[in-house]
Amino acid sequence: MTTIGIIGAGHLGSEVARKAVELGYDVVISNSRGPETLAALVAELGPRARAATPAQAAAAGDFAVVTIPFRSLGSIPVEQLAGKIVIDAGNYYRKRDGHVPALDAGEATSSALVQEHLPTSKVAKGFNHIRYSEITTDGTPAATPNRRALATASDYAEASELVTKLYDEFGFDTVNLGPLSESWRAEPGRPANVVRQNAAELSETLARAPRTV
Repeated sequence: MTTIGIIGAGHLGSEVARKAVELGYDVVISNSRGPETLAALVAELGPRARAATPAQAAAAGDFAVVTIPFRSLGSIPVEQLAGKIVIDAGNYYRKRDGHVPALDAGEATSSALVQEHLPTSKVAKGFNHIRYSEITTDGTPAATPNRRALATASDYAEASELVTKLYDEFGFDTVNLGPLSESWRAEPGRPANVVRQNAAELSETLARAPRTV
């Protein structure tokens, strides 16, 4: 049975956990405040879920989903995620995270900086441009007409493939942006952010995104 380590138990992390458990995954979920603060969520999720510290969740997961604020990048466990695929569902918000000149100038992407922090992991962008509440409500079976699509990006083909598989299980098609250097196209301030589109529409919207906002 595949286990997903979830680092960040806010709205997005909790919704990913709910859908994952529904699909038959085991989930180890964590936050910055301690496992005891997740008792109610774990009780709701049922026997396939347990709470842990971020390091424990990282170690337990066959792969991980990270949903913490960008400003907390340094708290993501490195050693425990070595050799694993890490899905970065976070976004950079200046008002919340403080200014990062390289991001403001379009010289870097937030997910590429996550990859720099996790040099022995394989980072992929995922779940970052959909409202958290729609993760469990907007998915539809494969081949459904006008099925919603979500974007991903990674420097590793196997990481993009895992996100594509997970998206399909969650009920979404995939548009692959290529390397992490292109992941900005699906980030806040661009026209694809939190907009429901099928794969063809999303591809067009991503292509016309401005580099800086």
